[in-house]
Amino acid sequence: MGPDGGYVPGVTTQPPRLIATDLDGTIVRSDGTISDRTVAALARVERAGATLVLVTGRPPRWMTDIAAALKHRGVAICANGAVRYDLHAEKVLGARLIDPATLATAVERLRAADPELRFAVEYPTGFVFESRFALGRIDAESLGGRVVDGHALVSEGGAKLLAFHPTAHPDELAEVAGKAVGDLVTVTHSSGRGLLEMSAHGVTKASALAALCAEQGLCAADVVAFGDMPNDLPMLTWAGTSYGVANAHPLVLAAVTATTARNDEDGVAQVIERLFP
Repeated sequence: MGPDGGYVPGVTTQPPRLIATDLDGTIVRSDGTISDRTVAALARVERAGATLVLVTGRPPRWMTDIAAALKHRGVAICANGAVRYDLHAEKVLGARLIDPATLATAVERLRAADPELRFAVEYPTGFVFESRFALGRIDAESLGGRVVDGHALVSEGGAKLLAFHPTAHPDELAEVAGKAVGDLVTVTHSSGRGLLEMSAHGVTKASALAALCAEQGLCAADVVAFGDMPNDLPMLTWAGTSYGVANAHPLVLAAVTATTARNDEDGVAQVIERLFP
């Protein structure tokens, strides 16, 4: 083990018992694909008897292509920790939601903080959005789901509350939102645009991964994690060993145990090949 109890390649004799990796910007390339090399590397994890966990901000409805590309290997933690998803059966196993009252209060406070914000709510298996919600040039209707207005937006518990600003920098927007609703929800971002992602208070990639590990008798020292954006930070700082891909956000690169090559250069695969020779 390393000085903090984590796995250290070339020093620790036993490979890690669990690999946790983010998807977009980490193992998913800029063109939206996962390379054959990365698919083969992830297959090594399960062949070695270790656990593979995909830990993503994506909702379950965006996991079909990932499940197919990885030949239905692994377990997925979706929506930044709010939803556990079975990649083998492609079904939701459980969820921790933001209750309707909290959603309503959060939206009210955020509107007061910045009237330009536009909102949407992700459910474990669906998506609703305000008629004026858009992701830059991408119309929200093209992403699926349905348009709602007023109270209907917050009438059901949600896995994620999304808030989009057309011009704000995501780091600055997250700071504003954290002050406004940080006592109600967990605020983060992952897209590089003015899109905030909010989960139930205390729900993060780390909290969900820690719960899964506890069920398997594993601890943080058994885990090697990979990521690239601020929503990965709780997981990366919790895991015994963490890697940031070279294209990662500066906050990630400052927090991880080590770095690896870019997502477009199969950086995660390079590390896994060393961990599981």
